[in-house]
Amino acid sequence: MSLLLYAHPFSSYCQKVLIALWENDTGFDYRHLEVTGVAEERAALWPFGRFPVLVDDGRTVVESSIIIEHLDQQHRGPTRFIPDDRETALEVRFMDRFFDHYVMTPMQQPVAEALRREGGRRDMAMAEAARALQTAYAWLEQRLKGRTFAAGESFTMADCAAAPSLFYADWVHPIGAGFARVRAYRSRLLRRPSFSRAVEEARPYRSYFPLGAPDRD
Repeated sequence: MSLLLYAHPFSSYCQKVLIALWENDTGFDYRHLEVTGVAEERAALWPFGRFPVLVDDGRTVVESSIIIEHLDQQHRGPTRFIPDDRETALEVRFMDRFFDHYVMTPMQQPVAEALRREGGRRDMAMAEAARALQTAYAWLEQRLKGRTFAAGESFTMADCAAAPSLFYADWVHPIGAGFARVRAYRSRLLRRPSFSRAVEEARPYRSYFPLGAPDRD
């Protein structure tokens, strides 16, 4: 049975997994969540309203980082997402958590508030996101010193997380000129064929971005 991926191209966490699949040209059946009936299929597999969801030979795998580790173990390709060296692997997992918790999460908070029909606190959420992302950019600026990618010189799971995180975060709170390494890193990720494909496939859905997608990228 082929791999099945329940995903939407505009979702940052779905892009994270799509990058990993496309990095190694791993074959899969894309179960697009806007196709009639697919959302119901996904809910039957994982009823918590979250995606992506991967099905591998009848086994359901959820959570983007776990899906990528599963792919690295069961469908290994030229790009290794988790290195064999335990110390390097720990850095990869740490940086993956950094991007998910300290970039992706604050970026999504004002987006969620903008989607609320009543009782929203968009302005406050935007201010909170700006403070959190400014702190994250400053920390990352130092962490990237001497590194091509998030955890060193090799593209890993951490970069799968970084690409959509920084892409959308820069829409919410632009990465300032004082963070030259972060800006250069984001640009390198945009040139990566796997992420470039993710950006292009998501382009038709930019109207979904409730804060207004900028006319760039």
